[in-house]
Amino acid sequence: MPSLNLPAQGGCRCGRVRLRITAPPLLTMACHCTGCQRMSASAYSLSAAIPSEAFAVTEGEPVIGGLHGASRHYFCPHCMSWMFTRPEGLDWFVNLRPTMLDDPGWFTPFVETWTSERLPFAATPAVHSYAALPAMEEYGALMAEFAQALAKGAFAAGGSAG
Repeated sequence: MPSLNLPAQGGCRCGRVRLRITAPPLLTMACHCTGCQRMSASAYSLSAAIPSEAFAVTEGEPVIGGLHGASRHYFCPHCMSWMFTRPEGLDWFVNLRPTMLDDPGWFTPFVETWTSERLPFAATPAVHSYAALPAMEEYGALMAEFAQALAKGAFAAGGSAG
């Protein structure tokens, strides 16, 4: 599996909105909720939680789409690619859709959420699985475990789970 090479560049399908990340993700995820299924037109959405200070839009101006609610989902205004989300009250990270990166081959979800809404055929190699969301107090341990796996080259940005 390829490694995540930083800084990493990316953009929407049409290329009018471009972005850059300069740090590895804090956590990688797959969300099976019906909202993500509908917004991604897929069985689940993929996310890489990038520290806010390591994320930048470098070209173009994304627009808010989705439900226009507390969590702000950003899309390209031209091709309407769902690029990233800024969850309400969690300003210290950005949930990047990793397939927006020019080379997403390093990505593997470490956590999967909302498996209670999972389509019957949709399986991921995630290490941790939740019927809904992990409890807020679990995220620290999940991020520490993920960082440890990255450091060992055993997951996502440096190897494969296993």
